[in-house]
Amino acid sequence: MIKISLDAISESDVWKKPNESSNSVGNQIVHICGNMTQYIIASLGEKEDWRNRDEEVSMTGGFTKIQLIQKLEDTVKKARLVLNECNERQLIRKRKVQGFNLSGIGIVIHVVEHYSYHTGQIAFWTKLLTNNDLGFFDGRDLNIKNQL
Repeated sequence: MIKISLDAISESDVWKKPNESSNSVGNQIVHICGNMTQYIIASLGEKEDWRNRDEEVSMTGGFTKIQLIQKLEDTVKKARLVLNECNERQLIRKRKVQGFNLSGIGIVIHVVEHYSYHTGQIAFWTKLLTNNDLGFFDGRDLNIKNQL
């Protein structure tokens, strides 16, 4: 969904903000990567936390659309590697991340929720910029009832 949204906007719209209280698509992607790095790669991966959250949301450029997608893909790949290597101890152990006391499972839930939340913001801002449906579920009937 993030790739579809990014493909739908122009290079000049990547760093455009709806207002001063909001973030651009570029900020959102960099922020998702920062969050995933801090919570999964650093914390669950038991590495030092080098995140600079304020920089993520204050950036006004620095990455093209292609670079942003590559950054996101690389971050997801690194996070998957960490998750695939997690043992039971890492998943149940509590640790402090960004001031919160979370288990490994809590960290995973947080990252999934955070990723989803910002994906929705990216899609919404993209729809406002383009006035187009993004077609996330084209070709699928979403009205099909569950089967028991």
